[in-house]
Amino acid sequence: MYAVTRAIEFCYGHRLLNYEGRCRYLHGHNGKVEIELGSDTLDARGMVRDFEEIKQTIQTWIDRELDHKMLLNRRDPVAPVLRQRGEPVFLLDANPTAEAIAELIFNYAASQGLPVTSVRMWETNRSVATYWAPDRAGRRFSRTRPRRSRRTVRSTSTAA
Repeated sequence: MYAVTRAIEFCYGHRLLNYEGRCRYLHGHNGKVEIELGSDTLDARGMVRDFEEIKQTIQTWIDRELDHKMLLNRRDPVAPVLRQRGEPVFLLDANPTAEAIAELIFNYAASQGLPVTSVRMWETNRSVATYWAPDRAGRRFSRTRPRRSRRTVRSTSTAA
């Protein structure tokens, strides 16, 4: 299988509902997302997809929908206040965690016909969340598991 990955950086704010740590407060991040596309074959140009196509499809959407916006849970009580004040807000059905943002971008890429296999969302330069195609989850995990022998051991005993 072949894979290409395009990295896109963007700024966003968020906060987490029902969370005890500091992320319960409004705050911002300089995030980075890595979109991986995969294919068993290459096109006539020898590519999975052109990096420029990924940029034009995904980065354009991220710039329009997520960049410099507050990403909030739809139930967040601050969302209506920010909207009334004309602040840019993007609402999610779940908490706007790095995991939820990775899944959101994955689903958008897939809806655009891109053969996306995974999206990695870097919330900071030390913290990353990954969402990948459900049919690939088993293959990804099996790479790290040691193989077990299926050999059976038979014992024989002899009477003295």
